[in-house]
This record gives sequence, C-alpha cells and structure tokens, in this order.
Amino acid sequence: MPTTYYLAISAVLFIIGVLGVLVRRNAIIIFMCIEMMFNAANLAFVAAARDLKQMNGQVFVFFVMVVAAAEVAVGLAIIVALFRNRESVDVDEVNLLKY
Repeated sequence: MPTTYYLAISAVLFIIGVLGVLVRRNAIIIFMCIEMMFNAANLAFVAAARDLKQMNGQVFVFFVMVVAAAEVAVGLAIIVALFRNRESVDVDEVNLLKY
C-alpha cells in the first residue's frame, strides 16, 4: 500500500477527532476524540517512518503513547472528580474556574 493511503486515513481520523472536540459537549466524548487525534498523528508518524525507512517516527510514537497513557490517567481522574462534584460531565455546566 502506498504511504498516501495511510496519510489519508490519518487525516480523516484527525478531522473526525477535531470535529468531535468542537461539536460535542460531553467531556468523555471530547476526551476520546483527543485520543483519536493522538492516534491519527501516530499513524502519520509510522507511515512516514516506513516511507523513509527509518525508526525515528516509531520511536517518537512510543513517546507519544507514553504521554497519552499519562494523560488518560490524569484526564479520567479529573472527569470522575467532576462527575462526583457536579453529577454531570457536560462541559457547558462546568464553571469551576469562573468567579
């Protein structure tokens, strides 16, 4: 398969993730869309590394996955704390930083 197919799939996944972040108001859905955008970027890195026959992209993907795993742990803890406090995960209802 040509690299352009992988990059096209990556672009489609990234666009779906951006649209999900902009359109949806549920914090868990937004969180999943951000993870989808991370995975789209990872796919692009792996496709470029395969095309260039280098390991740099795959090593970078490893580090992105480590950061994404840490983000999942912290993000889900924040979402659970918000749900326990407000009993809703709608981002329009969360106004903790406002006076």
